[in-house]
Amino acid sequence: MNNNSSYIDISERKLLLRFLDITLIITGIFLASDYTSFSYIDSYNTSIFNWLILLAFYFLFFGEVFQLYDLKISASRFKIIKNLSLASLVTTFVFVLTPFYSPSLPENRIQIIYLFLLLILPVLCWRLAYIALLFSPKFFKEIVIISHSSTINELLELTKDDHHHNVGKYLSNNKNASFENFVNINEANIYEIVRSNNIKEVIINTSGFSTEIIKKINRDLILLFEEGINIKSSESFYEEITASVPKNYLDFNFYKNMNLSCNSNKRFYKLFHRFLDILISLIGLLIFMVILPLIFILNIFINKGPLFYTQIRVGKNGQNFNIFKLRSMVVNAETSGAVYAQKNDTRITKFGKFLRKTRLDEVPQFFNILKGDMSIIGPRPERPEFVKGLEEKVPFYAIRHVVKPGLTGWAQVKFPYAGTLEEQEKKLRYDLFYIKEQSMFLDFKIIIKTITTVLFFRGQ
Repeated sequence: MNNNSSYIDISERKLLLRFLDITLIITGIFLASDYTSFSYIDSYNTSIFNWLILLAFYFLFFGEVFQLYDLKISASRFKIIKNLSLASLVTTFVFVLTPFYSPSLPENRIQIIYLFLLLILPVLCWRLAYIALLFSPKFFKEIVIISHSSTINELLELTKDDHHHNVGKYLSNNKNASFENFVNINEANIYEIVRSNNIKEVIINTSGFSTEIIKKINRDLILLFEEGINIKSSESFYEEITASVPKNYLDFNFYKNMNLSCNSNKRFYKLFHRFLDILISLIGLLIFMVILPLIFILNIFINKGPLFYTQIRVGKNGQNFNIFKLRSMVVNAETSGAVYAQKNDTRITKFGKFLRKTRLDEVPQFFNILKGDMSIIGPRPERPEFVKGLEEKVPFYAIRHVVKPGLTGWAQVKFPYAGTLEEQEKKLRYDLFYIKEQSMFLDFKIIIKTITTVLFFRGQ
């Protein structure tokens, strides 16, 4: 078998990006300190390692905020230049303004500009080289997809803009005209196809195939297992690519795929989650009190009407509660009944658009979090009028109520707004992915993506 292992896995790519970013920054600082007039970070100072650790932490943190380690962003020259500039600028600003932990402010302020250049230039050169050299099909993972014609199209479409997997062959009972490398499953020798095409992973879905074909597939898969080839279900592959659960999870075999009892036993995680809720909501409310006078004045002149309003929402276990928000729509916006907000909704005021884009309209919900009605992270709470209809039309919609609703959530950052039934179902699958996989690491990712959403004004 061809054992060429030139492909770089998703986790390896992200690790490589982080490692070389920091390595090049630190190397550049040492070289600049020794051979140029850069003196803000002195390589011979006894505190050098503490300073560099702090600088690396800031850069990695703001790199996450500005999506430097999002692989799709990393594939775009324009986006990486823009986001790297922002991350380097904010890192420089924060590093300079923490002089108790970082070097004292330099008398010559041009040293701060030198630091910014030492952050951005080496990383930019390396990132452009990454796009030109490493971001090519040569370094993608070669895979084989085996699936019935009724499901093969969806799996193939997943790989179109994936930039991590290359479909060496796909085995099915019918050819998709838009894709090459088709092999008829009735005539295929799966073992030989994998051996001769440097395949690293087999994606399999046997639904729809006859018993005879399934037996044939299983015989070859056993041989491939023995050779160390990774075999993955189409559902696992879908979750890996989309970070949501597949549509076929929303059927009567739901409980085979969603083991919710595992999460209910995470006591330490729940305690930490509640501690985080209280801490962040207290900080959020303190900041809100500082900016409230300005919002109040702007509301008087631009919004013209009440600043706050309450609305009934559905919480954990289907219990209703009153949610607090800043008003972003005209007064009496729903005289004709409850209606989903749409893009470019005429009911939203000019000031309301700003509140929604910055997510400031949601800030009063920190009080709901302190009360225990909500959490920082979880599925967004919906109105009872909408929930009733969605539970009738979308299978297992009520499952999202097994956890507290959140100020932000996985569905919010991945699929910001849903105004149609189809979009609500798609958003539900992101919520179910969070409920199924919830962890401290996933919570951290959601918080970072929420910060990114606010900074780039992506709110609806």
